[in-house]
Amino acid sequence: MNEATVRAGRPDGELPPGAAVPSGGVPRQAGAGRSAEPGAVREAREARGPRAPLGRAAEAFTGRVLGRHQAAVVRIGFGLVWLAYLLREWPHRRVLYGDRSPWSMELAERLLADNGAFTVLPWFGGRLWFELVYHLAVLAALAVLLGWRTRASTVLFLVTVLSLQNRDVFLGDGGDNVVHLMAVYLVFTRCAEVWSLDARRPRPGRTGVVLWAVLGAALAACQFGGFAGDTLTWTDRAFPYLGWSPLFWGLWAVAGLWWTLGRLRPDGEPRAVLDALATMVHNCAMLVIAVEVVLIYATAGWYKVQGSRWQDGTALYYPLHLDYFAPWPGLSALVGSALLPVFLISYGTVVLQVAFPFTLVNRRVKNVLLAVMVLEHAGIAVVLGLPVFSLAMIAADAVFLPTGALLWVAARLRRRSGPARPEVTPWEVAP
Repeated sequence: MNEATVRAGRPDGELPPGAAVPSGGVPRQAGAGRSAEPGAVREAREARGPRAPLGRAAEAFTGRVLGRHQAAVVRIGFGLVWLAYLLREWPHRRVLYGDRSPWSMELAERLLADNGAFTVLPWFGGRLWFELVYHLAVLAALAVLLGWRTRASTVLFLVTVLSLQNRDVFLGDGGDNVVHLMAVYLVFTRCAEVWSLDARRPRPGRTGVVLWAVLGAALAACQFGGFAGDTLTWTDRAFPYLGWSPLFWGLWAVAGLWWTLGRLRPDGEPRAVLDALATMVHNCAMLVIAVEVVLIYATAGWYKVQGSRWQDGTALYYPLHLDYFAPWPGLSALVGSALLPVFLISYGTVVLQVAFPFTLVNRRVKNVLLAVMVLEHAGIAVVLGLPVFSLAMIAADAVFLPTGALLWVAARLRRRSGPARPEVTPWEVAP
């Protein structure tokens, strides 16, 4: 097979996978001789100039979905965290967020009037409405975990997370706060391009259109029904001075426009512009998630430096002797009795958290430190009995996982589960 034969079936001039490459390792265009044209020489010189890295970065930012495997792991992780939490607390759901909660609905409404937090539970009140919202949260978490209709399920995931957590703000801890933030960020990511049911769907169906219409009707009923109160407003008194209505209606309208352009003009310029905007929003959201994780570790580390218990290395000793943090009393007593390991773990935690932002400049050091922090969170989940916090932090750390490692794990799982259907990019999938 010669070079001309290889390029016969590729109008774009690229070599197909597995094709032979000419001598020298660089494919040439058909008919190109040894002497290069002046235009090609000029382009090559510009490619080596100082503007080349900026140009490639801008092209990648606007035309490539960066970190799509990491986004999928973050989606799966937080869907699993919230689903596991809701199922674990299902027997106690009415005491935590329902009609039996010590933090009554009247007290919650007074607090909501001051801080303006979003929740749908006060709209109707009563047990029936609470049960509907709680079990909708379970279904939304499962849909996000599986990657089913993620444009709609991530919005429902956001609504249910905010509704339950803002119902009683005294129940949350660090893990709940991370879930709270990531639920907002996931809405703006393209987190279902791999490892999702959306990616396995060969062609768009009617389910997405029906779901889009049902959600639009439900949003219109909530907006104009008069029972939402000050929750669904167009403006807000605090920065950025926009209420929740522009966000929900904007997402609903963009999803409808996306599907319409995909059907009428799939190769047109408006669809290409909309796709580029979605890619840029995704890349910005992934950057925000990464910055959020860095801020969490940096602030936690520097606050620990100021604490006297962390300075003398006894910060871990006292939680190990509290019943609240001792799901396995024998294991807690065994770890707490070894003073030297407790001292080293306390100091090591501070060093890891303070050093983490600085290790991002070196990929190998970052990967090693990331593995150590994942193991540390796993230890916190088992020894101190904080599974939601630990799993939430592990899911957030996934934004820094190397793509090669993720693909290696996916290949190993695929071999064990048998041949899988090829994944397709769900650009044409309705909400």
